[in-house]
Amino acid sequence: MLNSLTSGRRLAARVIVLQLGIAAILGVAFLWQGPRSALAAFGGGAIVALGTALLAWRTFAGWSAGGLAMGRLLSGMVLKWMVIIAGLIAILGQYKLPPLAALTGLVAAYAINLLAFRFKG
Repeated sequence: MLNSLTSGRRLAARVIVLQLGIAAILGVAFLWQGPRSALAAFGGGAIVALGTALLAWRTFAGWSAGGLAMGRLLSGMVLKWMVIIAGLIAILGQYKLPPLAALTGLVAAYAINLLAFRFKG
């Protein structure tokens, strides 16, 4: 076994904290365009962090056999994408927040996934 559940949980927690951090930084950065843009940027990043948290919760719920673990991973991914799509619909459709700021927050928070696997620690 190459990785334990504990190391997976630690990595997931680190990714979630980094995603929320980048969402907060972008929220502050977009304040110059106004509070609605700041809220959209933070919201875009926060929905990715929420989706990642749900994916991690579903995936690392406990030890299981290979097939069951793969099923948990796939259902977690489906849950993550449902949260992201519903969040974007709420941000862009219901609250009518600026789309550029929301998508910037979403893409930046999602880019954390790429960075998290490059740095071991």
